[in-house]
Amino acid sequence: MFIEIDSGSGFCFGVTRAIGKAEEELRQGQHLYCLGDIVHNSREVERLQDLGLCTIDHVQFNHLHDANVLLRAHGEPPTTYQQAQANGIHLIDATCPVVLHLQERIRREYLSDEAHSRQIVIYGKRGHAEVLGLVGQTEGNAIVIETLEEAQQLDFSRDIALYSQTTKSVEGFREIVAYIQEHIYPSATFTYHDTICRQVANRMPHIQEFASRHDIIFFVCGQKSSNGRVLFNECLRVNPNSFMIDSPQDIKPSQLTAVTSSSSIGICGATSTPKWLMDLCRQQIESLIT
Repeated sequence: MFIEIDSGSGFCFGVTRAIGKAEEELRQGQHLYCLGDIVHNSREVERLQDLGLCTIDHVQFNHLHDANVLLRAHGEPPTTYQQAQANGIHLIDATCPVVLHLQERIRREYLSDEAHSRQIVIYGKRGHAEVLGLVGQTEGNAIVIETLEEAQQLDFSRDIALYSQTTKSVEGFREIVAYIQEHIYPSATFTYHDTICRQVANRMPHIQEFASRHDIIFFVCGQKSSNGRVLFNECLRVNPNSFMIDSPQDIKPSQLTAVTSSSSIGICGATSTPKWLMDLCRQQIESLIT
């Protein structure tokens, strides 16, 4: 029997950087807060909490004073920085450089149109932390669309500037671009900016290939990870024997009943899945089949 952990799965650069910053601060004995879960994986959040990281929400943040607060890779709107300055909060900014660059581009776009007549449209998940940070660059005026159907409701008689959340589907973005190009009025302008992170986007074809060459797939992913759900669905599409799990304890003996000495088992995960957790899942599988 062969068990393989996908070398292409695990933390993306932005998440790795944020967790590294948190660990560095905690090693120095600093009392450190994190605004929101540092990563959408409860097991990794628990590991860092055991090291002293305290997760808070925005309500708690607004009442905090003279403290150290880590901003995670997803980024934050300008109001968060303003509140920190007012409350004497020291920020450790771990915003992913890709996200930070996107925020700056959207802010420049917004400020360049003094009348704010141009529709700034963001293809992303409504309410997602990264998207909230992007919308914040436009003082809340950007339009968020999640689907092609929502794109069809735009005002095509007005100028449109389209951006994307960094972790969205390239195919979905291109579909929306094509529709707007076809329907925009001759009197209006349409510009689009493919701001999807290729380190994340390239995982889609990779995960498809990985899932297709194994008999069983265990996809390790936190319940809050939207990126994880998208990648798991791709695994399931090419391999019906795919199971989404949050921890080694989620692996059931019944999922392994068809395993033989010649079986091939693959373990993979989201951009928010730590390598150490996938390794524990491998150990759990080995213990169940011996």
